[in-house]
Formats: sequence, structure tokens, C-alpha cells
Amino acid sequence: MALFDNYFAFATTVFMGLLAIVNPISAIPVFLELTSNMDKKGKRNIATKSVLVAFCIILIFSVAGKLIFHVFGITLAALRVTGGILVFVVGYEMVRGDGNKAASSKLGSQPVKADQGISVAITPLAMPFLAGPGTIATAMSYSAAKDLIHLGIVIAVYAVICYGSFLLFLAGERIVKIIGTNVMMVITKMMGLILAVIGVQLIAQGVRELLNF
Repeated sequence: MALFDNYFAFATTVFMGLLAIVNPISAIPVFLELTSNMDKKGKRNIATKSVLVAFCIILIFSVAGKLIFHVFGITLAALRVTGGILVFVVGYEMVRGDGNKAASSKLGSQPVKADQGISVAITPLAMPFLAGPGTIATAMSYSAAKDLIHLGIVIAVYAVICYGSFLLFLAGERIVKIIGTNVMMVITKMMGLILAVIGVQLIAQGVRELLNF
């Protein structure tokens, strides 16, 4: 019983930690913005791909993250800077508003194909939103802590978070209907500003780590 309690406590800790960092609710405005002109099939297609790609990223880094970093000479600081740039660009475009929606409009105005929107699903939805530098670092630290059972718990917990994110993405339009388009527009711009600030913070943190300040 004590062993079960230990695993349950570990799973709870991992869940709360990863959920706080991933914060899938914050990605809803971004998902809706990028898929604003798509039909339901296209939205589901991108939502599915984004969570699958994010899960694969965390799975790989949880199992072999340290080895990957070592082989390619990658540092977490460099990953923070790259992720920060991507987050800032998305946030900046969200703040600017409709004038810069050409890319997402083009994506949504065409007939849905099997491979449609894969770039959007990978960046920025899968990475850095669902599987950003903070999520990767947290998953790596938890999974490297003890044994294979704990590694399995980390992967399973993140799978649950990915599924929850998928459901939130699909329910995004209903949320908009409840709160209204104007309110959602305000929330989108506020989230864009917050994302831009988070991006700058990630870049600054990564630069400090790179320079060993």
C-alpha cells in the first residue's frame, strides 16, 4: 500500500507540474486563430496532429533526452531561446490582429487534405505550446529521477494532458459561443501580449544561461 501511495503521490506531482507548465487553456486562442477559416474536419485534423507530435516529442526526450542533447551538442539554454523566439512571433501576430491572418486564412480556405496544416500542428501548437522547453526540461527531470515505472508514469500523465488539450481544442468554438466573439477577440489579444512577454522572458533566460551569467 505504501508503494502504491508513493506512485500515486509521484503521479499527482508530475500531473500538477506538467499541467501548470503546459497550460493547454492558454493555447485555445492560438488554435482558434490559426484554424479560424477551417471546417470541423480540418480543425480536428490539426488538433489530433498537434497533440500526437507533442506527445512524441516528450516521449523521445523523456526516454533519451540527455543522450540527444549530448550527441547533437544541444543545450537547454539554446532550446529556450529558440522556443522564446517562436512564442514571441506568434504572440506578436495575435496582438496585431486580422491584418496578419493571411497565412491562416489561406490554410483554412482550401479543401482539407490529409496532410493539411502539419506545419501549424508542429509549430507553434505542438512546440513550443504543448511541448516547449519548460515541458521538456520538467519531463526529463521527472523521468530521470528513479526507475522505469516512474518513467512510465511521466509518459502516461503527459498522455492524459495531451488528450485533455485535444478536447479543449475541439471545444474552443463552443467556448467562443458562450463568452462571445468580442470577448474572445480581447482574450486573444491579451494572450498574444502575454505570449510575446513569455517569449522575451524565455529568450532572456536562455541568453543568460548561454553566457553563464
